[in-house]
Amino acid sequence: MVLHVSLRASYLTEQDNGHISPVISNDHNQQTPMRTVNSPFDTIEKLQNSLIQHGPSSSRVYLMKLRREDHPAIIPALLEMARSNHYGKIFAKVPAWAEAEFLSAGFHREAAVPGYFNGETDALFMAHFLSEERASVGIEMQDVIEGNVDLAREKSSPIETSAEAADFPFALRRLTPDDAHALTGLYGMVFESYPFPIFEREYIIHTMEIDSIAYYGAFNTAGKLVAASSAEMDKASLNAEMTDFATRPDARGHNIALHLLRLMETDMKERGLKVLFTIARALSAGMNVTFARDGYTFTGTLINNTNIAGSIESMNVWYKRLDA
Repeated sequence: MVLHVSLRASYLTEQDNGHISPVISNDHNQQTPMRTVNSPFDTIEKLQNSLIQHGPSSSRVYLMKLRREDHPAIIPALLEMARSNHYGKIFAKVPAWAEAEFLSAGFHREAAVPGYFNGETDALFMAHFLSEERASVGIEMQDVIEGNVDLAREKSSPIETSAEAADFPFALRRLTPDDAHALTGLYGMVFESYPFPIFEREYIIHTMEIDSIAYYGAFNTAGKLVAASSAEMDKASLNAEMTDFATRPDARGHNIALHLLRLMETDMKERGLKVLFTIARALSAGMNVTFARDGYTFTGTLINNTNIAGSIESMNVWYKRLDA
């Protein structure tokens, strides 16, 4: 049985038993997924008891949360869904104990986040491609991706990011619902398309109110929001994805993303989270350098994975342990 739930994993509630359950509405008018700007929406649903995202935007099925009771029976269900919808890829985030069955079904590991589940069990990013074209990026593109990772590692020496420094003309803080209009405007300016509805004010406010995503911003001396980022928290598993980085073109060149990342990291550590990770655009040299400079470790590339900025792009996975 497939049940409609809200569009992002963050539209979930944490029950008293520690399990994450989807927010399911009985009002059919409230079950329609939000659209992203300039992009058809993908849908988040329950497949068996597990959470998936699928749709034409990224032309994939994404297994977001695997429930143990669904393993390994969910694997043929994922394959059938991808084939019947003519998707190009199945992307599965699974605990390490599930790897063998996915490998046997023709998946391979693209990346991992050590300690993703409560600082103990690794999360593996497994991929199955349904076409040769989707599985390849070409020699020139591969060279660019590998070059960006090499550059990030070369520039991984920490740099000073004190927000009080005289040459840093921005004020950093956590955002509130009052900032939602400015935030969606910024995201709409920077991204042509995005896999989740960050252009929707209601979505931003809702995720703030249920405290599933924390948003952060940088403001210029006139009080205008010029850069932003977010931390999508999985409180049950004690991890957070550092994501949704955006900077106005006229504010670039000040390492704002690195300043925001370190502010986010301090907040996440105070909340007791153990592992941070990001899925960064592989073609963005700057973002890969930012995470390397903050002590994150590269674990792999998700080939042709996500519709972002108008096309399906490859993504790099970086992680950092806060409990090390």
